[in-house]
Amino acid sequence: MRADRRHHYRLIHRSTYRYSAPVTSSYGRAMLTPRDGGGQHVHRSGMQVTPRPAETAQHLDVSGNQAAYFHVAQEHDVLEVLAQALVTVSRRRPDLTALPALSWESAVADVSAMRATGQGRNGEGPASVMTIVESALASPLAAPEDAVLEYALSVFHPGERVTDAVVALCDRIHAELEYRPGTSSTDRTLADVLATRSGSCHDYAHLAVGCLRSMGLAARYVTGFVRDGERLRGAGRAHAWAAVWVPGGGWIHLDPSNGGLVDHRYVVLGWGRDYLDISPLRGIVYSSGAAREQTVEIRLEPLSDGELAAELG
Repeated sequence: MRADRRHHYRLIHRSTYRYSAPVTSSYGRAMLTPRDGGGQHVHRSGMQVTPRPAETAQHLDVSGNQAAYFHVAQEHDVLEVLAQALVTVSRRRPDLTALPALSWESAVADVSAMRATGQGRNGEGPASVMTIVESALASPLAAPEDAVLEYALSVFHPGERVTDAVVALCDRIHAELEYRPGTSSTDRTLADVLATRSGSCHDYAHLAVGCLRSMGLAARYVTGFVRDGERLRGAGRAHAWAAVWVPGGGWIHLDPSNGGLVDHRYVVLGWGRDYLDISPLRGIVYSSGAAREQTVEIRLEPLSDGELAAELG
């Protein structure tokens, strides 16, 4: 199979909430539409909420992610959110040897210069500069704590090429942490993750982002999906990884859960500072005290050229 061919996918993301008592009103915000661009094209996407919402709206957030809002006004004890999309991915695994051969200290200096001057040395526009500078700052779930800096320093050696250092960081996290899918990432600090040497893909991604930021680099938390049938952690779940900005080379996506670079087997949903910016689904319900049971079904099914053509009619 040629590495540069296009890969087609059907994405299905179904979240079902069952309540022990009637819910009179539900407000939700969903980020379930994959991004268009960056080596992937969204042919078609849609979201269906049951019961039917009284109000819906869509907008792009500050990072350019597609967000949807809905309000279910009728009483219900089951809420289902079904998102579907047809996506073509042409993204190749990055050739790191083809990127600018600069040290990580030089990359840090570029980020610092952007923060001081508001300008980039490689033709970055104002929006790109703002994004890069913001991505170097701490966020609630990916803060560069002392323990995080100490962990990062073990792989960021003086004068080392930035791409070599970030790959070494990705490999270290992959090798040293025990993968525990389903572990919550919102109530654990990075110090907790390092102390237990375990976590979910979200913890792996937050740790990578926190380490990169602790060294002064710009890093994003990225969420998305992994192709079904691959021997990759994260298949059948909402997955997460990190991206780092390399001056003159753009954003490089690394998956510490699987110890490698992101390629055609991944579909990018969106990115932000950490999970709180880009959680797929969140909301508020009004009830007399209903307990909630949630089930999630996620499939990223490969399609042939003919199957995609048939789907698109």
